Amino acid sequence: MFDSRHIKTFHAVVTAGSYSAAARALGYTQPAITQQMKALERAVGTPLFTRVGRRMRLTEAGEALARHAEVILDSLTAAQRQMSSLTRLRAGRVRVCAFPSAGATLIPEALARLAADHPGVRVELQEGEPPDSLRRLVRGECDITLAFTYPGLHEQVPDELVEIPLFEDQLTVLLPIGHPLARRRAVKLADLAEERWIAGCLRCRTNFLHECAEQGFAPDIAFTTDDNLVVQSLVAEGLGVAMMPGLVLSFLRHDKITGRALDPACRRQVSAYVLREHLRIPATALVLDELKAVAARRVGC
Repeated sequence: MFDSRHIKTFHAVVTAGSYSAAARALGYTQPAITQQMKALERAVGTPLFTRVGRRMRLTEAGEALARHAEVILDSLTAAQRQMSSLTRLRAGRVRVCAFPSAGATLIPEALARLAADHPGVRVELQEGEPPDSLRRLVRGECDITLAFTYPGLHEQVPDELVEIPLFEDQLTVLLPIGHPLARRRAVKLADLAEERWIAGCLRCRTNFLHECAEQGFAPDIAFTTDDNLVVQSLVAEGLGVAMMPGLVLSFLRHDKITGRALDPACRRQVSAYVLREHLRIPATALVLDELKAVAARRVGC
């Protein structure tokens, strides 16, 4: 209904007391002030000023608008300042949903870099495994999702999402330190066909079963858990072995377990996902840049 320029001019007229005084204060010509006030009166549908001799008075509508004008202008100024802070990365909120091993490795390092240069940008963390974490992104419950895919599973990514590949994470096998195969630099999955296994999240478990089938055996899955520390504890006690992502090797907490690469190598793709239009949001783009910088040092993990 209102043009903010007209409200600013109206406020100047009320404050200065006349069109000519407002023109001088704003650096306009008096006809320009007159035109703006006529346009504002057309917008509200009623006169805002009346003249009594050489003096100008506010009508009832003018008095009502004058009470709101300063509040409107203050709100616009506050909005402009907030928009400036967001675009200049002095402020902003980014909600990141990540799977656990990324949350324990990539995220802390990226956030430390971010906090050093842009302390006003706030990052809120959520934990989630794909594909649920991707659905959260589509629903608008987060701004960036870190997820992984396996090449043999032919998984679909929602069309509205943009994938930013970060790095390939090489899968490993966690073994008790005294396991006969722990002496090797790499192990074949088929050599562990008779072992009891500990499986992880649904997507990892599906890939694990696929890889075992490719090697000609069906694994004996004794335990299933999404908790990496629980997996480590079970392996440490000799209750099974586990196929785990290389990221987990960054935070092994048991000295009774070791990780060995698979032969042939098996990898998963770790990527960031974002809604296409969110790539233009400065704070979101900044967090993506930090994640890419941290991931670049993990190539070949």
